[in-house]
Amino acid sequence: MNHYETVFILNPVLSEDQIKETVKKYEDLLVSKGAEMISKENWGLKKLAYPIQNKKSGFYHLFEFTVDGEVVHELETEFKRDERFMRYLTVSLDKHAIAWAEKRRNRNKKSA
Repeated sequence: MNHYETVFILNPVLSEDQIKETVKKYEDLLVSKGAEMISKENWGLKKLAYPIQNKKSGFYHLFEFTVDGEVVHELETEFKRDERFMRYLTVSLDKHAIAWAEKRRNRNKKSA
């Protein structure tokens, strides 16, 4: 089981309910494949550095999870098929990145 972090940008024309439904769908997909969800964060609507699909903003979300590498490939294949996703990036975390992510989560809990 490897430790991963996925950040994805959803299309800004989606409604609040559509966004929640999309995030829930992919969280359930990961859990059904044996992933352990460590953290999920909604970063909200943010301005993009450059236009993507003629859009200047997007809804950012982050998943942090542990799972086998094969499942990440399946997840990214599903992202490619779903037109609601504008961009995504999945990275494998090493021990230093895991420690930093934990520190970030604790900091966010204190500020909330």
